Amino acid sequence: MSDTYILKGHAPVPVELEVWARWYEKADRHVRDTARDDVRVSTVFLSIDQNFGRGPPLLFETMLFVNGAEQGVERYATWDEAEAGHARWVKQVFKATPILALPPTGDDHE
Repeated sequence: MSDTYILKGHAPVPVELEVWARWYEKADRHVRDTARDDVRVSTVFLSIDQNFGRGPPLLFETMLFVNGAEQGVERYATWDEAEAGHARWVKQVFKATPILALPPTGDDHE
């Protein structure tokens, strides 16, 4: 069994190294990419099994970067898992912060 994969639509397909190499040269492997200021959440199709035959192939990866430095990683077997994982990371990393209400100034009351 090959450890190299290409995407057919969103489905990973195992292929021999020569086929993989030709595909990889031009492939758009991005699943999602979300950035704000110096923080980035990037999810990509790795195309090489990161589980190395010890269970289902882990072919997708979400990484968190802060100031360009890796701060976390999570891997997935399917495109759908990768999209859900990306959404979860984005929700956590970029969670909304409540706006602090300023106390009224006297001029605000009648």
